[in-house]
Amino acid sequence: MKALILVDLQNDFVAPGALPVPGGGEVVEYANEMMKDFPCVVATQDWHPFNHLSFASQHPGMKVGESFELEGMAQIAWPDHCIQETEGSAFLQDLHVDRIDHVVRKGMHRNIDSYSGFFDNGHRFETDLARYLQERGVDHLYIMGLATDYCVRFTALDARSLGWKTTLLSKGCRGVELKPGDIDNALLAMRSAGVEIL
Repeated sequence: MKALILVDLQNDFVAPGALPVPGGGEVVEYANEMMKDFPCVVATQDWHPFNHLSFASQHPGMKVGESFELEGMAQIAWPDHCIQETEGSAFLQDLHVDRIDHVVRKGMHRNIDSYSGFFDNGHRFETDLARYLQERGVDHLYIMGLATDYCVRFTALDARSLGWKTTLLSKGCRGVELKPGDIDNALLAMRSAGVEIL
């Protein structure tokens, strides 16, 4: 069975949200159309505590976009975003949430970031996504959402490492591109790992 994974289609990732992905709002119509074709639809949701340590605001003098070390790993300082129970963390208003079968929340541990829908960035904590897909007999994942070079990329890479046939729906993705080439590098990494890119 195939499943559609919608990555972080949340208010804070589109303008005027806290961390808008350029063109992020453009993918909603495509997501709504694609959901009609899948017997299983899962959405991931960034769900940060207000004092998450990936936020620049938690480090005096740090600016958004700076790199630093968090829990022994390279970390980018982000603006406060997708804080639990806020409007910014909610799914996009035009998204047909009634078609979503399961929601996977991530990024809830204050001291470690979580781009992937499967694991945190250090693979210390696992979400229930893999178990959910396995219980339903899913063998092929189609992934789209925000952002290509972060949460989409790492969700797709983890899907491949866990053995799923994985297809990226590039029409339904938009990237942050903090540095020129980030999106192309993400696509290359996914393709190299065996992700089919449509």
